[in-house]
Amino acid sequence: MMEWYSALLLLVGGLILLMALGLPVVFAFIAVNIVGAYLFMGGEMGVMQMARNSAEAITSFSLIPIPLFVLMGEVLFHTGLAYKAITAIELLIKRVPGRLSIVSVLGGTAFATLSGSSIANTAMMGSSLLPDMLKRGYHPTIAMGPIMAVGGIAMLIPPSALAVTLGSLAGISISKLLIGGIIPGILMGIAVLMYVMIRCSRNPELAPADDGNDNLTSWQRWQPFCIYVLPLSGIFVVVVGSLLAGWAEPTESAAFGAVAAAIAAMCYRRMTVEALGKSLMETAKVSVMILFVLVASTTFSQLLSFSGATNGLLQVVTGWDLSPLIVVLGMLLVLLVLGCFADQISMIMITLPFFMPLVVSLQLDPIWIGILFLVAMEISFLTPPFGLLLIVMQGVAPPGIRLTQVYQAALPFLILQMIVLALVVSMPWIATGLPGLMD
Repeated sequence: MMEWYSALLLLVGGLILLMALGLPVVFAFIAVNIVGAYLFMGGEMGVMQMARNSAEAITSFSLIPIPLFVLMGEVLFHTGLAYKAITAIELLIKRVPGRLSIVSVLGGTAFATLSGSSIANTAMMGSSLLPDMLKRGYHPTIAMGPIMAVGGIAMLIPPSALAVTLGSLAGISISKLLIGGIIPGILMGIAVLMYVMIRCSRNPELAPADDGNDNLTSWQRWQPFCIYVLPLSGIFVVVVGSLLAGWAEPTESAAFGAVAAAIAAMCYRRMTVEALGKSLMETAKVSVMILFVLVASTTFSQLLSFSGATNGLLQVVTGWDLSPLIVVLGMLLVLLVLGCFADQISMIMITLPFFMPLVVSLQLDPIWIGILFLVAMEISFLTPPFGLLLIVMQGVAPPGIRLTQVYQAALPFLILQMIVLALVVSMPWIATGLPGLMD
């Protein structure tokens, strides 16, 4: 029998090697899983068992919220209702310093409660608001930074497909994980909003003043808000309210949200065959990708456990007699460093098999750890050189914007996100308070 450290080196080292060679992360995991199953689970019988385990991993009822939450956001995006809501928010804000940056924060947060997709949030806000902001003389930092910062909030605030994925893989209550992200997400939005207002007030040159909507009557400003924002916010209330009240599990609440989004699109006469087709196609693409990830990650965790690598590493770490807080900080440091080079799915797949046994052995609150995990992954969206939202922003920005400018724009908001992470570490009730009401 191979020693645990040799098994660990083989599995993790092989994974890193394949990823370094350019193989997509999911296929790298599958290749390592096949080799590991053959070596540690009895040759051909082990590979057959891996196939059976893979089938079981994606037939769980708890995974149904993933395609439903994705469909909900895609319907609102492709029917144009999300853009209508953001336009309505813009009309409400009159002449204030950094008006369009404030619109991007409020609009991005609003869309986060409807889409669950950080990439879609950033892409839509960037393509719709950024050109106008730069044309009016906004500094790139105050134009691009808030859009990227609030884009990541979609990972925390329900509906979040990534939170469902994390909960499924980590064995954490999905409903509590979804609800637990609300307060940290709101804190993130408030921090970004305060920063924009203070910076623009102290340095008006960052965001030249415009006439806002001073020439509109009160009803002209409020009418679109009443028509689009208030009714659409009911979708978020349906999803979150049904979870908090205990009337529905995540699967049912996701179904409510998807049906509500479809009904809203039909009521506004925005549901076309083309929009429905695009929504279903994008939902299928994202869902299949996530299911592949679940298959690969579940099998990899089983192999680490079966080979003894997990228990061996756990004994080493617990033998150091570290305090639980030091262990948590160490896990976060690993996530933050890994986030500079890997996407969020890869972070989950690589670290969960090692982190969750530590969480169980130290009797840490899994909801708290899950929210810390999500916040750390949100931060990784903005960490150079490969932060995903940095790349998305450069993709939707006008041709003159360089990647170094995108990095500079993200830096102040990266610091704000680190402060929020520190708050959640030092005050766990920020993450566990709302889920505690569900007991």
